[in-house]
Amino acid sequence: MEASNNYTFKSIATLLTAIIIAITSPTSAARPAGGAASTEFIRRSCSGTAYPSLCFSSLSSHASAIQQNPKLLADMALSVSLSTTRAASADIVRVAHGAGMSRREASAMRDCVEELSDSVEQLRRSMAEMGRIGGARPSDFGMMMSDVQTWVSAALTNDDTCVEGFAGKTRAAVRGRIVNVVHTTSNALALINSYAALHG
Repeated sequence: MEASNNYTFKSIATLLTAIIIAITSPTSAARPAGGAASTEFIRRSCSGTAYPSLCFSSLSSHASAIQQNPKLLADMALSVSLSTTRAASADIVRVAHGAGMSRREASAMRDCVEELSDSVEQLRRSMAEMGRIGGARPSDFGMMMSDVQTWVSAALTNDDTCVEGFAGKTRAAVRGRIVNVVHTTSNALALINSYAALHG
């Protein structure tokens, strides 16, 4: 009987210990809560952009870095836009070196490559300025954000202009590479504007 009581006591003690550990330790089920909140924040923020599905799909994988911070969201959107623009520029350069283009098409390709190069530089300047904004004086915020908005808007204009010099199949091929650049840059600008409005 005594052995039975000892066994029961040990079983209860073991169960209580397990319960205490379960309550006080961070569980795998609890950890995604922050990620889920960040993902929902991105979804809500993207709903105000022109291309919300693309916005969410391109940014949601960075939820842990973005958290629920509008500036980090704008920063990441800029980074995605810059990466997309660089990739498209490399594609256009490869197409430009292909054979069978008319003189007009070759000229339009050169213009497009130059415009995308300008876009890359404007997006890089925007990212650098966003990096400085975090430590800027409140009185400087408006001017710095205005510069960022101007540069990203200019990049978006360059992307649109890139397609205009082409016709027919070449235009379709170039547009297929540029449209994603236009959309990601448009989304980045929308999220930058939303961030700026918080301080307006």
